[in-house]
Amino acid sequence: MNPICNPYTPGAGLPPPVLAGRDALRERVRIAIARLRLGRSAKSVLMVGLRGVGKTVLLEQMRLDAEGEGVHTLCIDDPEHRSLPAVLAPQLRLVLLRLSRIDAAKDTAQRALSALAGFATALEGRFNDREVDLDFDAEAAGLADHCQGEGDLTTLLEQTGLAAQLADSALVLFIDEFHCIEKSQLSALIMVLHCCVQARLPVTVVGAGLPQLRGLVGNAKPYAERLFDFAEIGPLSQQEAADAIVQPAEAEGVAYEAEAVRLIVAKTQGYPYFLQAWANHAWDVAAASPITVADVNKAASEASAALDERFFRVRLPRLTPMEKKYLRAMADLGPGPHRSDEIAERQGRRVQAIAPVRHSLIAKGMIWSPGRGDVAFTIPFFDEFLKRIAPGDDGNGVS
Repeated sequence: MNPICNPYTPGAGLPPPVLAGRDALRERVRIAIARLRLGRSAKSVLMVGLRGVGKTVLLEQMRLDAEGEGVHTLCIDDPEHRSLPAVLAPQLRLVLLRLSRIDAAKDTAQRALSALAGFATALEGRFNDREVDLDFDAEAAGLADHCQGEGDLTTLLEQTGLAAQLADSALVLFIDEFHCIEKSQLSALIMVLHCCVQARLPVTVVGAGLPQLRGLVGNAKPYAERLFDFAEIGPLSQQEAADAIVQPAEAEGVAYEAEAVRLIVAKTQGYPYFLQAWANHAWDVAAASPITVADVNKAASEASAALDERFFRVRLPRLTPMEKKYLRAMADLGPGPHRSDEIAERQGRRVQAIAPVRHSLIAKGMIWSPGRGDVAFTIPFFDEFLKRIAPGDDGNGVS
């Protein structure tokens, strides 16, 4: 098969040729934004799911959908390494410049631009990563320059939301890796959103994160869960997964044996990232159409090696030796979830002794707690990977 024509995209955040199985959620978000533009209520949407289910791709497609409807968007995709003010300020400037060209919103947008300049000046030195160079004077003295993070950010986004409302539009914050937002900044963001909801302004959030996100949001503010709808993003159904494999190939004039499709779906359990990887390698090894079971089996070692290198192994450098031992003990018990006492027993230690390791791994997004005393991997097939790279090991050899 011609590798130049290979339609599959096995990479983090890369849009697949067919975004199968997500139309209902895209429509749900579209309706929520449309209601806000009409001055009606709608909750923000947070997508939660394991790594590899396509949250980042779906979030970006929703952002494109919104912009196609004339909605103004802000994009935050690295909240672990950048503060929210540092990311928001330059993007807000661009939004406000666009809004200032609309007669109905001009005065409010220009006032918000002045407030933004004051906001950036007031934050000088508070965040080490602040890289905001605005060419507007802080004329609106006292509007958003009190060095009070939550209050100033609220004022700024309320002004921007008001300008968007006057322009018959909306402002939507699209936030990936939502679980990585630092606690105080998450609290500030939730307060901003709450104030905008109370003022009936068209400001909302569409976010994506790991399963622990629900608990983090609930702990940030007592009223937080009333502001959000949580959408569980899981693997594709058998039919959806088959569509993701077959339809891109058909567009290139290539067919699959039905059993070959079923084998890829079984190997990947319908996780979109893994589907793309397996289909990509099956295409490359196939000599001609249709792609067969033999082609899929032949591609297995290359697909596994690629996933090990590009998806699994990149997680390891952030881990301490004790964290690797903890994960290996989990892997020996299977895919999970597992009780904390079972993991401790596997390591020959007490639960209390390994509790700090557990907490650290949750903070690093490697595991999550689906129930009290339980833990599970946030990465599908990670148990198989750990056993594959260090068979029969107790965790010391995982590197």
